[in-house]
Amino acid sequence: MAWFKKSKKIESRTVKVPEGLWVKCNSCKEIIYRKEVDRNLKICPKCNYHFRISAKERISLLIDDESFIELGRDLKSEDPLNFKVQSIYKEKLSALKRKTNINEAASAGTASIEGKKVYIVVLDFSFMGGSMGSVVGEKFVLAAERAAAENIPLISVASSGGARMHEGIVSLMQMAKTSAAVAKLKTAGIPYISVLADPTFGGVSASFAMLGDIIIAEPKSLIGFAGPRVIEQTIKQQLPENFQTAEFLLEHGMIDMIINRKDLKQTIGKILSMVALKTASVTYTS
Repeated sequence: MAWFKKSKKIESRTVKVPEGLWVKCNSCKEIIYRKEVDRNLKICPKCNYHFRISAKERISLLIDDESFIELGRDLKSEDPLNFKVQSIYKEKLSALKRKTNINEAASAGTASIEGKKVYIVVLDFSFMGGSMGSVVGEKFVLAAERAAAENIPLISVASSGGARMHEGIVSLMQMAKTSAAVAKLKTAGIPYISVLADPTFGGVSASFAMLGDIIIAEPKSLIGFAGPRVIEQTIKQQLPENFQTAEFLLEHGMIDMIINRKDLKQTIGKILSMVALKTASVTYTS
């Protein structure tokens, strides 16, 4: 006779945690509840690192509600080089369009910020690293030319790895094309505000992104032309620590200010107000 009776077998159950509930900060490496990050405008609550956001999210944060009217929506990249290395360029573009639900790395249009009309161009890093090809350059120039013609300020928000190699020289030509458009704005006396988000590199930083009358960066954004390893190999010198961060560039006079994402709309609104007052003053005294 058994002293003890075996109880019914207890089935072990594995609790599955849904994917995407947590996110790791690229700066402080803390694991954070994603909804907490989203509520904080995708800013790390631990270290203030600004996560990348889409062009749609960026426009929504910056402009007045329902004021955005898009320009060049139907512009689409072609494949002038019939580019085939790791994948066919046309196929990659089609796959990205399905994945991101946007046609290109840039969104351009007219909108208002705190009641002041502007033209705005925003790059989206999720579409081929925000790289600048023919369509991105064309959208920027389209907005810049409209801004010059209508005497309205232009704002750009850059987040890019640089020029798009798939389009070769056509892509590189966009550096000159966008820079010429900015020069026309300066000649016409139209204010141009450039916002640099993480990251801003290559042909974008070497053209319109660093040509703003006022250059604003988000905290801890990486900004430069080439990567640090390439630079060190070229100049045969060790680079200063954090030399490509927004904070380093501000300290050395390369940008004008670092503004938290939460305060960006208000800051741009104040700048636009000051520009309008100055313009009115000049017009009155003349």
